[in-house]
Amino acid sequence: MEKMKVGVVGATGMVGQRFLTLLENHPYFEVVLLAASARSAGKTYREAVGERWKMKTEMPAKFADMVVLDASDIAAIEGKVSFVFCAVDMKKDEIRTLEEAYAKAEIPVVSNNSANRWTPDVPMVIPEINDSHLEIIAAQRKRLGTKRGFIAVKPNCSIQSYVPALTPLLKYKPTMVLATTYQAISGAGKTFREWPEMIDNVIPYIGGEEEKSEQEPLKIWGHIENGAIVKAEGPLITTQCIRVPVSDGHTAAVFVKFENKPTKEEILEAWASFEGKAQELKLPSAPEKFLTYFEEDNRPQAALDRDIYGGMGVTLGRLREDSIFDYKFVGLSHNTLRGAAGGAVLIAELLYREGFFN
Repeated sequence: MEKMKVGVVGATGMVGQRFLTLLENHPYFEVVLLAASARSAGKTYREAVGERWKMKTEMPAKFADMVVLDASDIAAIEGKVSFVFCAVDMKKDEIRTLEEAYAKAEIPVVSNNSANRWTPDVPMVIPEINDSHLEIIAAQRKRLGTKRGFIAVKPNCSIQSYVPALTPLLKYKPTMVLATTYQAISGAGKTFREWPEMIDNVIPYIGGEEEKSEQEPLKIWGHIENGAIVKAEGPLITTQCIRVPVSDGHTAAVFVKFENKPTKEEILEAWASFEGKAQELKLPSAPEKFLTYFEEDNRPQAALDRDIYGGMGVTLGRLREDSIFDYKFVGLSHNTLRGAAGGAVLIAELLYREGFFN
């Protein structure tokens, strides 16, 4: 099978680096183009990254000598790739302008960025949960005046630790959710070498994170109406987001109240049997089992469980009744794999299999 030629825009940052480790030997996609800011353009990838390689594995040799292009020079990119992954570090309005320019140049964009998450006709997708939202792409193309071009985005990294667990419970009508997320430093694009202030420390604030955590699930659970994705009316979600001294893996402590309270056994069964289009199509990056529940009281743990199914599975534990809410539990997801680059690659695999890149 001939692989589809793709580019990575924002290739020098942490998420861009993660994209390259995931795409080095991908069965569907071949990275033929790397782009970044103007200061990196013209350099080899190794030169552009310099001492800032943040992955635990070595830089893939096949990309090291590839010359980096200017991400804003779309004319130089047209015709070279079928679509791009985007993980640029820019202001949100600049990202929206850039991503739309790619789409209008008939280069589809699979974005890790938050800038277009609330654009009404841009699907924000977790493939196991709301693959049907890809249908909005037809309306988006009509607005943009494109035949191939469109933008699809992945949601916030922290919500992957609890939205997958709540989704199979929607049939019991959750009314209130309280979630506190304990977020790894890689979510800020950092390592401990670069951020020694995080060692032996907790920071009780992550800018903009709580609004994303409270609102993005509602778009994911929403529906398409008149060419736009309309967010779900509930449940009511309140969150606190805390930065903790962990390299990778976002943990969530979740409390939930239901209109129709299920039994613990019903919740566990719903989690055990839950799968989506990613598993049905056996997409290359899809975890064999989306949700894994641990019976042990001290699991899931970031160091032990974040890499389950290549970092694409979500782990759960400590489900028990609560004295104020109905139930409480703990969730964990790998923030740069399931929550960032891996989640975007999984979306691209779904788009590919469903024919959206044709």
